[in-house]
Amino acid sequence: MNTTEPTRLTPKQYKSDIKPVWCKGCGDFSVIAAITRGLSQLQLPRENVAFVSGIGCSSRIPAYSAVYGFHGVHGRALPIATGLKLARPELTVLVAGGDGDGFSIGGNHFMHSCRRNVDLTYVVMDNSVYGMTKGQASPTTASDWTGSKLTPEGPGMPPFRPLEIALSAGANFISRATANDPNGMAEQIVEAIRHPGFSLVHVLCPCVTYRPEQQELFKARAHADWQSTTERAEAMHRLADDDGYTTGILYQGDRPAFMPPPEPRATLEQIETEFRI
Repeated sequence: MNTTEPTRLTPKQYKSDIKPVWCKGCGDFSVIAAITRGLSQLQLPRENVAFVSGIGCSSRIPAYSAVYGFHGVHGRALPIATGLKLARPELTVLVAGGDGDGFSIGGNHFMHSCRRNVDLTYVVMDNSVYGMTKGQASPTTASDWTGSKLTPEGPGMPPFRPLEIALSAGANFISRATANDPNGMAEQIVEAIRHPGFSLVHVLCPCVTYRPEQQELFKARAHADWQSTTERAEAMHRLADDDGYTTGILYQGDRPAFMPPPEPRATLEQIETEFRI
């Protein structure tokens, strides 16, 4: 009888050999650390995990992980991930992106992914700036931020509030973490993966190049004094007064995840017949 216990996968084994090209001190380092810790805690087989992203600094994460990955086009990570999950429901599908990719270019897909409630875990690294393209204001930039030459007097409009939008659109799991707390973030990612349906993990993730002040700002203002709720109305009421720095799992709903009944797979001969001219 073989009594040897299977070897546990460590966080390092979920990382690839590719060296990240992020700026030194970038918050994205904490996010990849939290994700790999979460995958190790769940002991998910690497061949059963797929990571999808769009475009941006944060969207490089699939290349730095040792699971299946797909680096898609700008703002289209969620529809790609949705199609993958519906076609291969046995996979654990993670999605990575930033505030520009997810809330501007992909904003429409973000809202409808919340509404559809397919079982995905979406990790958004929000630094309120387009870092990869030299520091333009993003959807979550404060109206009076004057750090970009394109908006020298500030964007002049209120920032997008992703958690409220997500909850309004039907998201089933909402949490917020900071890059300063990779252990807390890992716990949220674990629970987001376990939770059926669309799960949003919103990460306050400083851009050390174009928003260096965020490193101290996030540390100083983050607070975890919100008890998670299962009541949508209560969560919406709280979010209306939220200062944008509350961390933790904020809402967990009980909507069943969307998954259409499986269709019989076509044979190779049937596919060839369909495409025959």
